[in-house]
Amino acid sequence: MDIPLICNVNALNNKAKYLRNKWGFLSTTSKGFQLRLLPAYLALEQIYPPKQGLVFVDFVSGASAHRRKFGGGKGQSIAKAVGLKSGIELNVIDATAGLGRDAFVLASLGCYVTLVERSSVVAALLEDGLERAYLNNEIGKWMQARMQLQFSSSIEYLKNNQTDVVYLDPMFPHKKKSALVKKEMRFFQCVVGADLDADDLLDVALASAQYRVVVKRPDHAPFLNGKKPSMSIKTKKHRFDVYVKQGIPKS
Repeated sequence: MDIPLICNVNALNNKAKYLRNKWGFLSTTSKGFQLRLLPAYLALEQIYPPKQGLVFVDFVSGASAHRRKFGGGKGQSIAKAVGLKSGIELNVIDATAGLGRDAFVLASLGCYVTLVERSSVVAALLEDGLERAYLNNEIGKWMQARMQLQFSSSIEYLKNNQTDVVYLDPMFPHKKKSALVKKEMRFFQCVVGADLDADDLLDVALASAQYRVVVKRPDHAPFLNGKKPSMSIKTKKHRFDVYVKQGIPKS
């Protein structure tokens, strides 16, 4: 979707121009959504209906900070699904990065994560969040080392890169009236659309990963591409389907 980037702060006009040219946000009319460049962050906003709030990437504070400090460490379901063990550092390609929340959890637990995102809107939000996190005194140093963004088709990127683990969380269509659908997911369904090639990702991911592929799915969703996983780790609202190729070494 071609959406405009709005900036009402004179001091940010040069940055706004740079972002428009880099990501192609050259539209002057909106079809319900726009990007807003604010002093604190770049955000996605739904115009109609109004007062829906803003969606932006924040790795430093809020839910991300709480998850990093109190999320349960390597005892978390996502850590078990990826195969994290004491003393092991894994390279992970998050091929459907979204807002990067799961990638951030993995990075905070010691993984080196490449976030792959093909939507220019989402990639721009991610880049903005990463740049701010890189400058943070508390987490900036390890964020720079462990989280990097690639603006690319997931399938093409996986075809040309090998890694230890591939992580997939493809967009799954939600019922419009469900109160459980988060605001950002509703926004993404409108702006980005569904991952119509999600099933095609699995075989490419299996060829790219040395040890395993992890697919995050809603608890009611079918297996990706109809392929039964080696095991599934269930949580309250979703599950991690794990496709094991070989065991991860102990050291």
